[in-house]
Amino acid sequence: MRQRDLRNPGERHPEKVNRPDTAQPKKPAWIRVRAPGGQGYQDTHRIIREHGLATVCEEAGCPNVGECWSQGHATMMIMGEICTRGCTFCNVATGKPQPLDPFEPGRVAQAVARLGLKHVVITSVDRDDLDDGGAEHFARTIRATRHRAPDTTIEVLVPDFLKCPGTALETVIAAKPDVFNHNLETVPGLYPEVRPGARYFHSLRLLQRAKEIDPAMFTKSGIMVGLGETRQAVLQVMDDLRAADVDFLTIGQYLQPTPKHHAVDRFVTPEEFAAYERAAYGKGFLMVSASPLTRSSHHAGEDFARLRAARDKVQSPRPDPVS
Repeated sequence: MRQRDLRNPGERHPEKVNRPDTAQPKKPAWIRVRAPGGQGYQDTHRIIREHGLATVCEEAGCPNVGECWSQGHATMMIMGEICTRGCTFCNVATGKPQPLDPFEPGRVAQAVARLGLKHVVITSVDRDDLDDGGAEHFARTIRATRHRAPDTTIEVLVPDFLKCPGTALETVIAAKPDVFNHNLETVPGLYPEVRPGARYFHSLRLLQRAKEIDPAMFTKSGIMVGLGETRQAVLQVMDDLRAADVDFLTIGQYLQPTPKHHAVDRFVTPEEFAAYERAAYGKGFLMVSASPLTRSSHHAGEDFARLRAARDKVQSPRPDPVS
């Protein structure tokens, strides 16, 4: 993996998709966050750097990095920092990736143990250059983390394995993550401009197959709003995900990383997010997180505990009616 200059942790890789500039509207008060800092943040930063790891928190410019890192929570991004896709919403660099690092799974496991994480989210760039899309690398990382931190629950946020005709999905599921997450990201009508390298129904089927392979495993997906979607299209995505038996839905505000990325259509109000959350629970999701700053891995540990409690409640036997 390319080594960053430790004096400049915000350094970005120069390879970026060339897109025309689009104006970034002023953020409303409800979307603003404090700048990262504090001892907890610095400790997390140091551990990540000492193990030579990348995080989606930095690479994707997550607005919650200050809050999460101050608590020692970091989302590990494996298989390098360069993606083979060119999604117009994403701040991760696009280009030709480096070969996989065979020692990376062990370093991830060591960092998880040092951070003392009760729950870890492991994600990756898209690796269309690999025959299995990096599925075996995911599996090795899960197994290494289980060995080094046996009490830590593991959530994987995987790519779509679109160009992998083999058993990529089965390889990941066989490693027994506690949560299988794959984000749809947006409504199907926006895929050609927002996720041009992906296919909506392929991603939906990936989630459905994951549940079919291991019905006991939690499945999760998320979308962004503010990209130009309609409310009806969002409700249809909810129906599609429930038809695929997905347990957990996240909905967050899209934030334009740079003027060269897809423009923000509008800032969705907290009241609208609350309405989406009510609608999603009404459609049968066990767990829903919908707010302007919601991200797939934000509060993932707490949400996982609530998710398990929700399933236990659904599955607990009902008392016999009083005659």
